[in-house]
Amino acid sequence: MACPWRKDAMTGQFPPSVFRHSARTAYDLSDVRFACHNSRDEARPLTCAGFLLRGAQHNLSVRTDGPDESLVDDGGHELYPSYRAMAIANGVDPLDPALALCRDWQPPVPPGTTEPAADQEWT
Repeated sequence: MACPWRKDAMTGQFPPSVFRHSARTAYDLSDVRFACHNSRDEARPLTCAGFLLRGAQHNLSVRTDGPDESLVDDGGHELYPSYRAMAIANGVDPLDPALALCRDWQPPVPPGTTEPAADQEWT
């Protein structure tokens, strides 16, 4: 199975209920992490790289305890810009209450402009 944060991953690998349950990882000051589905140690799963790159900016657990997102990369894969975008792509209704408190990643605004770069999305 490919990482669900990857846009080229087949959707539907996990049911929408999994994404509704995990939405709390993207809430402001959450102390819950989005684990890597390929983690080998179930007692101490690794934090998902896609989550670190696109969904952990407001996660208190990651901000205080790491790991540092600069230690991971996207492997050249396009990622969903936010947890909300990934969940919706995987069948969660955009108006589902589980997504209401998700903090969305905002793309960088190029210097001297007020809009995100043309190849980025506002969510």
